[in-house]
Amino acid sequence: MTTSPPPRHPKIEIDVDADLARALLVQQHPDLAHLPLHGRTFGWDNLTWRLGEDLALRFPVREMSSTLVEREQRWLPVLAEQLPVPVPRPVRDGRPGLGYPWTWSVVPWLQGAPVAATPVTGRTGWARELADALAALHHPAPPDAPTNPYRGVPLAQRYDVMVARLTADVPHADALRDALDAGLAAPAWDRDPVWVHGDPHPGNLVAAGGHLTGLIDFGDLCSGDPASDLATAWMTFDAAGRAAFVARTQEAHRWDDATWVRARAWAASYVPVLLAHPDEYPLMAEVGRHTAVQVAHG
Repeated sequence: MTTSPPPRHPKIEIDVDADLARALLVQQHPDLAHLPLHGRTFGWDNLTWRLGEDLALRFPVREMSSTLVEREQRWLPVLAEQLPVPVPRPVRDGRPGLGYPWTWSVVPWLQGAPVAATPVTGRTGWARELADALAALHHPAPPDAPTNPYRGVPLAQRYDVMVARLTADVPHADALRDALDAGLAAPAWDRDPVWVHGDPHPGNLVAAGGHLTGLIDFGDLCSGDPASDLATAWMTFDAAGRAAFVARTQEAHRWDDATWVRARAWAASYVPVLLAHPDEYPLMAEVGRHTAVQVAHG
């Protein structure tokens, strides 16, 4: 079994080592406790242990994001049925215990590599598959769908924070500011709120064999303007991949020009966030640098 120390990210409040993960399984899902634990990885809000070959354990690592797994447990069983790509629909729910204070999940392990670790030029082949997945998601959400103050909202609500992050050390800061200004000036979303993934960047996409094999991390799932999701056109692809993604998306939804202007603005806003911890999250920092270039030149 291999483990890794938690990254030096200041937002991580609670680590879950192999002993604690195993003990929680013994307590709550003893029929799974014999499976090997390996391949621990950390994200912004959660850590994941791979369990055997086909499962994974998903644990929140900070109180602020502790309810995100509950959101996945509530809504992924509903949404998984309408999406054309595999998602980590929880197969077991975990509860607080043994000093661990939050809800956690047992989820399927989706085969493939994180897209953030793959060459950008190789992503064009499945750009239409991602477009199909998001198009299937971006349909009207029910009245009780969750909301999110950071995703799917009007750009005007986030503009001041977004602009303040564009300091001189952010690459292409002037072009990113121009993209934000254009997004703010564009007509706002005026349709019924649709389902929004919240974070479909390359770290939350899985691919293998020239295909998209997974869309993961639905913790930011909410309803609202799909532009914050469509920002992945600049975060994930080069010009060729983006053209394929946009064309396929337009076949499904025919979003107006303003939606894409807002999407480019959202992409610009993510750059300084992705670059905030380059030593701890080098792949995300590379996504940030790529996004800055794509927004500036595309």
